[in-house]
Amino acid sequence: MNQRHTYRRRFWMFPFFALAAILLLGNIIRWLWNAILPDLLNVNPISYWQSVGLLALCRLLFGNFGGRRGGPGRWGRQPRFSRGNSNDDKRGFGPPWRNKWMEMTDAERSKFRQEMRRRCGKPPENDL
Repeated sequence: MNQRHTYRRRFWMFPFFALAAILLLGNIIRWLWNAILPDLLNVNPISYWQSVGLLALCRLLFGNFGGRRGGPGRWGRQPRFSRGNSNDDKRGFGPPWRNKWMEMTDAERSKFRQEMRRRCGKPPENDL
């Protein structure tokens, strides 16, 4: 069967599933809020439409509910693993600061730690 035809046939079902998800999530949020928070924090219970509004607000503030759908990723995340074939070469593994850290000598790492402690307002670490 043609895959494009299958998607076209299922596309009309998307609005119904989206509406069902909103109804279900709104009720779940309302139930959780009204079951836990009034007794715990002495807040007022909320209505269904307030819970849907809270769901929309969380969606706007915190982003999508699903996983990543391609693209560069959130906050410029780097790929987790390099595409190299060598297991010994750790270059390209993890975020860029990890590569820099791995290439530092012990003296440079100690100096970096001392500077970070100074910037954060912590007392300097005693070098042994």
